[in-house]
Amino acid sequence: MPVDDELYESMRLELRRGSLVLAVLACLRTERYGYTLRQALAADGLEMEESTLYPLLRRLESQGLLLSEWREEEKRKKRFYVLSPMGVTMLARLSVEWRGINASLDKIL
Repeated sequence: MPVDDELYESMRLELRRGSLVLAVLACLRTERYGYTLRQALAADGLEMEESTLYPLLRRLESQGLLLSEWREEEKRKKRFYVLSPMGVTMLARLSVEWRGINASLDKIL
């Protein structure tokens, strides 16, 4: 039986949404600016549009999980992001949760 493409896309995006938060937090254990963060995620198979990434970074920063700083590099101002102390703790806790969910789903699937 064929699957409705719109329904599939909606469910696919729902699956990705939570995993992108975890991926961004994990990548920001090392300080990066937006472009290099996008490159790192894409290199590991998680491509993300700028229109998704930058609002996510602002939200995570407003939640206290990231620290950011504007700096000039190569004659351009760039905003660098890194995990805050609370972000480090959150990443550790979410990683444990993710591994548990992943192990359960592996058994089920």
